[in-house]
Amino acid sequence: MRAFEALTVESLPNRLGSQAAITGRIGSDPAKWSVREVGDGNLNLVFIVEGPAGTVIVKQALPYVRLVGESWPLPLKRSFFEYNALVRQAERDPGMTPELLHFDEAQAIIVMEFLTPHVILRRALIEGRQLPKIGQNLGNFIARTLFRGSDLHMETRKRKADLALFADNVELCDITENLVFSDPYFDAPMNRHTPGLDGVVAELRADRDLKVEAQRLKHLFAAKAETLLHGDLHTGSVMVTAEDTRVIDPEFAVYGPMAFDVGMLIANFWMSYFSQSGHEQDGPRDDMRRYLLATADEIWSVFRAEFSRLWREERRGILYQASLFEDQGDTLGSEQALQGMIADIWTDMLGFAGIETHRRILGLAHNADFETIADEALRAACETKALKFGRHIAVNRSRIHSMADIMDLAERMEKEIVR
Repeated sequence: MRAFEALTVESLPNRLGSQAAITGRIGSDPAKWSVREVGDGNLNLVFIVEGPAGTVIVKQALPYVRLVGESWPLPLKRSFFEYNALVRQAERDPGMTPELLHFDEAQAIIVMEFLTPHVILRRALIEGRQLPKIGQNLGNFIARTLFRGSDLHMETRKRKADLALFADNVELCDITENLVFSDPYFDAPMNRHTPGLDGVVAELRADRDLKVEAQRLKHLFAAKAETLLHGDLHTGSVMVTAEDTRVIDPEFAVYGPMAFDVGMLIANFWMSYFSQSGHEQDGPRDDMRRYLLATADEIWSVFRAEFSRLWREERRGILYQASLFEDQGDTLGSEQALQGMIADIWTDMLGFAGIETHRRILGLAHNADFETIADEALRAACETKALKFGRHIAVNRSRIHSMADIMDLAERMEKEIVR
């Protein structure tokens, strides 16, 4: 077995030029390949490889966090979890992930379909693009992957084997547990924030109710192995056109609470909402703000409807068996259980969304929604509103009952003047 070696633009054609799955897609002569390194994420190398017959994406994990460097080592096995998560997501919601072409576990390399003319969803939202299908597509994706990866649907032996497999994704799970739930709430070494936020940051870190709620949510994340999560589902992990939506980068995949993926995803639309004042160089973005709130609402509505359909049509796991309800003519009992589960997901989703908002402004890994606002004072004003919004929905999540309440809250906070 060849020792791990990081790919370079120069070495990639020689190292991958004998792989039939790749040459069959882009051309058999590696000398005619054009290679560009385009990785702008926190962890990995990413290359676009173009040949006479087509183009592929090559992704390679590094033995450390790329954002930080070799001082923060990470296991290469994370690409194994990403590959296996992509396989399962493709089965559970076909057409919503890139086609997989080749996997080399020892070299931590995944080769996949090059998505074109797709762009990263976060970039599209920063540019003010209103994509018509993402609410429907993403709502269905989270419902199908979360339901079909749980004990509501899966055969018990296979589900428990998967639980054991993904339980080994320890280091990336540790990143989530610390960077998301703990580090934002004290002066952790790798934290950073916009200087104008010093006052509100001090308030949040002294907020006992908020810190207790963050730890309750961390407890939930750590203890409730409910389904296979994407684990890092945000607008930077989605590629889009006006007609197509694809989800990428599930290397943080782990078993956890259903509400986690839902909350992380929707939080990123709410953060985009509060960032819009920083992107109005070409005119007001009131329409974009309405679109973002409406899309968050649509994601939740579609998730709830599709989850309910799957409950009624595909519930064949060990939980809430039909033998206890429908087979005895007790459809109302089944519906009562369904509504209780959706209510729990709603409440916990709000908590995870609030915490995700805080970590993206106060922790290590920030969102381009805010980071691309050049005016530091304006960026701080946008982030202050988002931080207060996140605090409210996390701490008061059990008393918020509808998306209409959330939309009203967001609109009121957006109109506040930050001094």
